[in-house]
Amino acid sequence: MKMIQLLLIGIAIGMANVIPGVSGSTMAVVFNIYDRFVNAITLNVKKLWENRRFVIPVVGGMALGVLIFSKLITVLYEHFPVQTNYFFTGLIIGSIPMLFAFMTKTEDGKKLSAKKTVSVVICAAAGFAIILGFGLLGNKVDAAKEMSRELPLWTVPLALQIFAAGFAGAVAMIIPGISGSLLMLIMGVYPIIMKSIPSLFIPELTAKALCLLLPNGIGVLAGLLCGAWLIKTLLKAAPNQTYALIFGLIAGSAIHLFPGIKAVTGFASAAGCLLCLAAGTFLAFFSSKVTEPKPSSNSSSGSQQN
Repeated sequence: MKMIQLLLIGIAIGMANVIPGVSGSTMAVVFNIYDRFVNAITLNVKKLWENRRFVIPVVGGMALGVLIFSKLITVLYEHFPVQTNYFFTGLIIGSIPMLFAFMTKTEDGKKLSAKKTVSVVICAAAGFAIILGFGLLGNKVDAAKEMSRELPLWTVPLALQIFAAGFAGAVAMIIPGISGSLLMLIMGVYPIIMKSIPSLFIPELTAKALCLLLPNGIGVLAGLLCGAWLIKTLLKAAPNQTYALIFGLIAGSAIHLFPGIKAVTGFASAAGCLLCLAAGTFLAFFSSKVTEPKPSSNSSSGSQQN
């Protein structure tokens, strides 16, 4: 049951990773596996093998989520964009209490000092400002227009661009609140990747799609390793401030995702939106309680052990 649960969480993370504006690592925070996930990303084969019961279902679920939901999410956003955004907003809202607890927790159980409280507030505000500015950049990209074009021919400059976007997107993907797919959208690569994934299953397009996806996959792997190292270093050096930054990033992503009241039209639409918001909030809050009993109660010590 535990592995099935982790597989489903991995699918949710993979699903989130294909949505511009939604962070896959935000979903990892929502489901309370973020610390364990970051610590599991390593080139240490022995450590990977020791964590296989966690890594295999989560990574496998992520791959399934990307493959299965790359088309489904497009359909949901095409036909139910407001309700879908309400659901994801609910997921983020439901994770706020858990994040606040991580942000204010101390090893001795006492309250944060005045100096540390100020630094935590500053980090949270900085994270909030970063994600709002990041979202504004994404609004300038016409994804629908790009999606209507055919797959481009492989060239060395394009392969380098795809690699760079995959690397940057993966580093961003490790940081909760920042959408790796949104960054790839800004860099002009996201439509190519999203069109290439289903094209793998079309015989006449398989080779072309594979050539376009390969540099992205290499870039993503390199970015994940670098991003995980950065987060582990920050959590070890300043856990409260790091979680405060993550808190601000996630709060900002909720503001960016929330479609607003004006987007709701009619009683049926309002009822559906409220139901989706409540479902997302409940799912996140409940999952944070049962998924990982001791996720990061001592982030710094966990980092030191690894």
